[in-house]
Amino acid sequence: MSARYPETPDGRYFVAKGRLWRKSDPSLSDNERQDTVDDLMAARREVRDAPDDESRKAARRRVDAAKKRLGERGPVWWTDGAPDETRKAPWNTRYADWWAGLGDEEKARGNPD
Repeated sequence: MSARYPETPDGRYFVAKGRLWRKSDPSLSDNERQDTVDDLMAARREVRDAPDDESRKAARRRVDAAKKRLGERGPVWWTDGAPDETRKAPWNTRYADWWAGLGDEEKARGNPD
């Protein structure tokens, strides 16, 4: 993940647009991750270039499948029972203390408002 966005101390999320976004499963091999990212990017291009609604829906299903293979959607990849907090504001989650402790510059990278 780019250093552009703040990352939670446990490595599960990064913050963008004021929301937590689940990171890829770190147990994926480099080859598996890269192959899946390549599939994801191709599917996103298909969404963009779809000539009709049916093609767009099929491409969105491919995007979703790739995101699930990466661990960014679907069942969480960690095993300690912690809930998924994707799309929540970090200051309204168990990461509130971490977020409060960040400097203004780092917070601004994750919350452009």
